[in-house]
Amino acid sequence: MLKNCNLCPRNCNIDRASQKGYCRAPDNIMLAKASTFFYEEPVVSGKNGTGAIFFSGCTLKCCFCQNKEISQDMKGLTVTDTKFSEILLNLQEKGVDSISLISATPYVLNIIRSIEKIKHKIKIPIVYNTSGYEKTETIKMLKDYIDVYVPDIKYINSGYSKKYSNAEDYFKYCSDAVYEKLSQKPKLIYKDNQTLISGVLIRHLVLPGLYKDSIDILNWIKNLLSTNNFECLISIMSQYTPYHQSNLYPEINRRITGFEYKKVINEANRLELNGYMQERISSKDSYIPDFDFEGII
Repeated sequence: MLKNCNLCPRNCNIDRASQKGYCRAPDNIMLAKASTFFYEEPVVSGKNGTGAIFFSGCTLKCCFCQNKEISQDMKGLTVTDTKFSEILLNLQEKGVDSISLISATPYVLNIIRSIEKIKHKIKIPIVYNTSGYEKTETIKMLKDYIDVYVPDIKYINSGYSKKYSNAEDYFKYCSDAVYEKLSQKPKLIYKDNQTLISGVLIRHLVLPGLYKDSIDILNWIKNLLSTNNFECLISIMSQYTPYHQSNLYPEINRRITGFEYKKVINEANRLELNGYMQERISSKDSYIPDFDFEGII
């Protein structure tokens, strides 16, 4: 499939061995870091942290991306499928409570091959953490390899998704992909009532001026859960910080206000959605790792 790559909604249909598609990913896995990470939600990090693997390349081009060094500038090192299998096992040996594959969409086929080699040795949940801009067909491939899905839902309004992430059809694909993830993992299952070992956690980053879009997203989620008897957790994030090319869009070249965030949180509470709501002091740069190739070299 990488000879005619159509893994994501961009449908580049190129040979990644010799050409670069929209995500700019090569045909081998490219990584920027693989290390213990404690800044995920408690059900993912557990007590001992998650083994976070940061992939290079992305299917979006968000103007505010804090990880643009790897998502758009392609800082990273390529590794073979065999080496990636070793990285997974090395993280597990460190005693982490899960392994998080962060922005892994372009490498789904490589990941499946790598996990297949060592599936019998993996004893902790594998978390698939993405932007949400994905094809249902790609998510179906992961059914037997992923334990916990952590997708973003960034926008419901196509005007916003086009303007800020160059993906007018974002919600069309994201909503279908989220439905598939919930169909695969319809219930929340925990180990020791603490670490999520099967399920879906949906993240949403509140953006400046877009709180009404956030409210629409929460209502869509509530309807999806109620209609299908699905369970999931919601993580509402306040950490937006103007970054990268945010200065090109004055309306989002600021942090969110207390009024905006309170509106979103109040709606989540009204809808009785379960999960996590960050304090507004979380709006800072400390969540950005140093992409120093730790755990790869």
